[in-house]
Amino acid sequence: MKTLAFIAVFAIFGAIARYLQALVVAHVVGGPFPWDILSINLLGSFAMGFLFFETLERISISPELRTGLLTGFLGAYTTFSTYTFGAVGLIEHGAWILGMSYLLGSVVLGLAATTFGAWLSRSISGG
Repeated sequence: MKTLAFIAVFAIFGAIARYLQALVVAHVVGGPFPWDILSINLLGSFAMGFLFFETLERISISPELRTGLLTGFLGAYTTFSTYTFGAVGLIEHGAWILGMSYLLGSVVLGLAATTFGAWLSRSISGG
């Protein structure tokens, strides 16, 4: 029950962070390309790679808190369900190249961000 409470509370903050970042990025960058969703996915991928190893190998926190952070906060923050929605919007408006670039770029850059987060976490202590 404690784990579910951590997930629920952190999910609230993850959803709020996602919403606020989307507003800011859309306002700053604008345009038809879903930069807001891409920035959320990349930052979330980096955070997942970094925090997963930090909380597994270096920072001692309770399993409930770890699950709250990784599943609750990041799960609500980085849901990829909007990933395809952004691509569909581009494709429906005839921007096939942008749509496909967005799909491929999200996957490739997301993998790179996760790998970089994991690498950075492990290199901090010289591990």
